[in-house]
Amino acid sequence: MSQTSTSLEEDERAAYLLDAQDKAIQLFNEIERDLLRPGVSEKQLSEEIYELAKRHGVRTHWHKRVIRSGPNTLKPFAENPPDRIIQPDDILYVDLGPVFEAWEADFGRTFVLGDDPHKKQLRDSLEPVWNTVKSRYLENPGMTGEELYEISCEVAKEAGWDFGAEIAGHIVGSFPHERIPKDKTTLYITRGNTQSMGYLGKDGKRRHWILEIHLHDKARQNGAFYEQLLTVG
Repeated sequence: MSQTSTSLEEDERAAYLLDAQDKAIQLFNEIERDLLRPGVSEKQLSEEIYELAKRHGVRTHWHKRVIRSGPNTLKPFAENPPDRIIQPDDILYVDLGPVFEAWEADFGRTFVLGDDPHKKQLRDSLEPVWNTVKSRYLENPGMTGEELYEISCEVAKEAGWDFGAEIAGHIVGSFPHERIPKDKTTLYITRGNTQSMGYLGKDGKRRHWILEIHLHDKARQNGAFYEQLLTVG
């Protein structure tokens, strides 16, 4: 009986996470349709997204809202580059961590405003790279975070790009998700994480993971970003 209950509980947790992501997708659809345009600053766009998210019931974001355009797309998450006006031919990405009814979403997409074929090629490489990395993970879900990070770098290189970040994902869950003070390794898909991604959390429950793909076109100084749930859906 306890095993059945545990299985049902795990299914319920996964369903909550998937529902949060589905709501994030709806939010992003409205962002793309109604808010993305040239002539506004990244900061202004961030504020408009915040107001739109509130209308979707979001009161908490578990990480800072990230809107990066042009050369700012090459900057790592931890940096806060100077505000920039979005240009008519820009590539830009939006990375949000909205909390829906106590469940975290972490969702990122890249957009191209103009017709630059190189920027479109970079953007269009994201989903195939993400899907390939996921398929490699599913072949061995007990692999370590470091192994999946190396796979992410390898697949990006095969697609013709550089992998542009020190992590390729992290855990996600109910808000606030598990954190170990100053731990920048075991809860991340990154070098140095030699722990199995199938390792249970401190609560004895399965950890769920976000997979994020950062592609850099260093020759043209553009970056692109794509993230969503790895272990659900």
